[in-house]
Amino acid sequence: MARACQVCGKKPVLGNSVTHRGKAKYLGGVGTKVTGITRRKFKPNLQSVHVSTPNGTKKSMRVCTQCLRSGAVTKTIRQAPFKLPVAAEKK
Repeated sequence: MARACQVCGKKPVLGNSVTHRGKAKYLGGVGTKVTGITRRKFKPNLQSVHVSTPNGTKKSMRVCTQCLRSGAVTKTIRQAPFKLPVAAEKK
């Protein structure tokens, strides 16, 4: 399922792109007019992230940013590339 969140199922929806011209009446103009209406797509903000599944495995998923921010998925914990040796204690 391309271009859809694999957690909540959010996918692109269709809407209208409305073009206006003129100056609003409250700003001293004669009012705005609609000069064109065309179809457009509202696409979800999908991110490809590495996710830890409940059974402990890790996999890559396309997840919307709302699911990431709400905590619906947990990103994998990346280990540090190296660890500094522990300093010997002084006596």
